[in-house]
Amino acid sequence: MSAESNPADSAERRIGWRQILAGSRSVPRLPWTAAGTWRPTTLGGLALIFGLTVFGIGEGMVLQSAIGNSPWTVLAQGLSLTLHLEIGITTFAVSSAVLLLWWPLRERPGLGTVANVVVIAAALDATSRYLPTAQNHTASIAYAVTGTLLVGVGSGLYLTTGLGPGPRDGLMTSLHRRTGWPVARVRLVIEITVLTVGWALGGTIGLGTLIFALLVPRAVAWGLALVARVAATPV
Repeated sequence: MSAESNPADSAERRIGWRQILAGSRSVPRLPWTAAGTWRPTTLGGLALIFGLTVFGIGEGMVLQSAIGNSPWTVLAQGLSLTLHLEIGITTFAVSSAVLLLWWPLRERPGLGTVANVVVIAAALDATSRYLPTAQNHTASIAYAVTGTLLVGVGSGLYLTTGLGPGPRDGLMTSLHRRTGWPVARVRLVIEITVLTVGWALGGTIGLGTLIFALLVPRAVAWGLALVARVAATPV
C-alpha cells in the first residue's frame, strides 16, 4: 500500500518553485561561498568549474542555433571569421583583452576571473565543434532558449562562489564607479559597442540575439534562486 503524500510537503515544494520562478534579486551566500577571491573551498572550486562549463555550453548552444549570438559571442565570431581562428581562441583573446583593461581601472581579479577566461572559452569551443548546427527554425529557437537558460544556471553557480567577477562584469562595474553612470547604462553602451563591432566583422545577429537579450536577465535570477534552493538556503 503506497504512502499518502503529506499536504505540508506538497505546499512547501510549491512555495519553493514559486521562489525560483520569482528569481533572486541578489547573489546569496551559500555553504561554498569563499571568504576571499583567492581562497576557494573544495566545493566552491567544483561549483566554479561546473558553473563556467555550463555557461560556456549555453553560449555554444546559442551559437549553434545559427539565428544570432549573444553580443560578446558576436564579437568573438566576427574575429574568428576575420582572422581565420577557432572561436574558442578568439573568445579567450577577447576575455584576456578585457581583463587587461582592468589594470588602469584598478580592478582586482580573483580566481573566478581567471577561470572565467579559460573555462568558458574551452566549453564554448567544444560545444561548437561537437554539437550539430540547428537544421530548422524550431530547433534553432530551442537551441537559443535552452542555451540562454543554461547561461543563467551557470551564472547562478559561479557567481555564488565569491571568487571574483568575470572580465566583462568587472569592466562594467569599474566603469560604473569611474563614470557615475547607472550600471544598466554602462552595460547597454558596452554591449551595443561590442555588438556593432562584431556585426561589422561578420558576426551573426538575429532572433537568437534578441532571445538572449530579453531572457538572460531573468535566466540569471532563476539560476541564482535555483542554486540557492538546491543548497537549501533561503533566497
